[in-house]
Amino acid sequence: MATSARIPPVYFVVSHTPGPAWKAGLPFRQQPGIMEHVRYYQVLHDGGRVIMGGPFLDDSGGMMVLAVGSEDDARRMAGDDPAVRSGLLTVVVHPWMASFSPAKQ
Repeated sequence: MATSARIPPVYFVVSHTPGPAWKAGLPFRQQPGIMEHVRYYQVLHDGGRVIMGGPFLDDSGGMMVLAVGSEDDARRMAGDDPAVRSGLLTVVVHPWMASFSPAKQ
């Protein structure tokens, strides 16, 4: 029996780390400007462009997984984040192939 090869989807991982405006010793929830970052990504999530994301629990940063048309789109969205513009966070964008992902229900 022949099986069809499934082409894994490509997403873009936005990796956040503390930037120059990050206040050392403060947990991420207490960082000035972090709620603007959360609201920004909530809008993207509500619009279907963020698949999942959130902070690392060791206060080292966080990540978002974007479903957008191109790496340029992902970089633009990541750069438009108020926390990136203010220097609270720095960002790196990586294209990512989801070779293993949860089965669709």
